[in-house]
Amino acid sequence: MEFRSARQAIMQLLRTVAPADLPALLEWMRTTRDFDEFTQDNNDIMLKNIAEDLRNCLPLETMLSSEHLALQKIQQQPEPTVHVDAFLYDEDFIDSLCEEGKMSRNYCMVCGSHQTAPLGFISHSFSLMELKFIYHHVLPDLSGKVLVDVGSRLGTVLYGGYLYSSALQLYGVELNGDFCQLQEMVIKKYQFTDRIKVLHADICTQGSLLQNADVIIMNNVFEYFLDEAEQARAWEYISHNVRKQGSLLVTVPSLEDSLSNLQINIQLSPWVEEVPLNYDVYPEKHIDREALEQIHLYKIL
Repeated sequence: MEFRSARQAIMQLLRTVAPADLPALLEWMRTTRDFDEFTQDNNDIMLKNIAEDLRNCLPLETMLSSEHLALQKIQQQPEPTVHVDAFLYDEDFIDSLCEEGKMSRNYCMVCGSHQTAPLGFISHSFSLMELKFIYHHVLPDLSGKVLVDVGSRLGTVLYGGYLYSSALQLYGVELNGDFCQLQEMVIKKYQFTDRIKVLHADICTQGSLLQNADVIIMNNVFEYFLDEAEQARAWEYISHNVRKQGSLLVTVPSLEDSLSNLQINIQLSPWVEEVPLNYDVYPEKHIDREALEQIHLYKIL
């Protein structure tokens, strides 16, 4: 059915609705997410297919046994906390898992009672919404630019950059070899090899890459994966090598929060200038504004 006929059919259908029910139907049409599958572009669909591929390769908590320190630090959180990867599991997916009894949003405060409290959730990946916010509203046109994702993990920043930007080259630097293999699997399957390259390396060996990057992205990059001395070493290395004037640094959380608990002497004001972001670009009610507000953009001075 072509557009004109489809429009006429919809209008005719609306005229058959009982007048008392028409306001409720129109409100549902304005607010429902049931139409999402018809409005998504091919890039969104491809990223969701990648997420499905990765879910099939990973345990539900998306943590590997090789991530000893991260697992330990999550267990040491002041409130019970679970890792739920935001790229693999959106809110609707989590709801369905809870309904199936495979996941819970709450924990029992007194074993065996009905006294419960919300579990803390943490993610080491950006959600689809956050990726679109970064590439559509945070970063400028990346034509001819080089982007580096420090601690690329599942590669979500790289896939998003491939599909949502014109970046010349996207580099992921990942210390965990298991995650490097997963990224290589996705890059090969979806034919991203022309613009994405994954390096199995410590970022503190990649001075030249950092010095030449136009954009560097760091999402919860060190806190859960390195002890404090190693975190301080990594930040010192980055602050000495990320010096290309005008280049951009995207971080979660802010640099101030990342550095506040470390024994380190990095002066931010001579190094970077924070660029204000508009967090109101998405009017939809279901947007997680709190997650967007964790994203910070800096320009190298």
